Amino acid sequence: MNQQKLVRVGTQYIPVENPEQAANWYKEILAADISYCDRDKAIVNFANQSFFLVKGKDGESANFIDYYGDKRFSMTFEVNGLENLQALHKELKEKGVAIGEIEDRGHAGRNFVFSDRDGNLFDVWSELSPAYK
Repeated sequence: MNQQKLVRVGTQYIPVENPEQAANWYKEILAADISYCDRDKAIVNFANQSFFLVKGKDGESANFIDYYGDKRFSMTFEVNGLENLQALHKELKEKGVAIGEIEDRGHAGRNFVFSDRDGNLFDVWSELSPAYK
């Protein structure tokens, strides 16, 4: 029997300018629970995971530049179906979040990209991974 060596991702680290302000943004916008906060880091919990918001240098982000020179997100969140994707897109837009349009990328489901207050990009996909269905 082949047992998985790594079971799940437990924590993501996201650079932010001000951990307290960032934690409050995640709480207000994404309904995160704040479990810890000091001047250097905050721990927020949502999407069945912990996120460490770590004070980074000015201009630091979790984004990267791909081969073609495009700025890319490093994480995709999942929602259960197109209707939930559309509802979340509308809610984030109404809250003034920097957000892209819902896209068809040529694979199952639809996606959109949004940004936190520090410019970290995140993707949202309308399909749940098989383990969550």
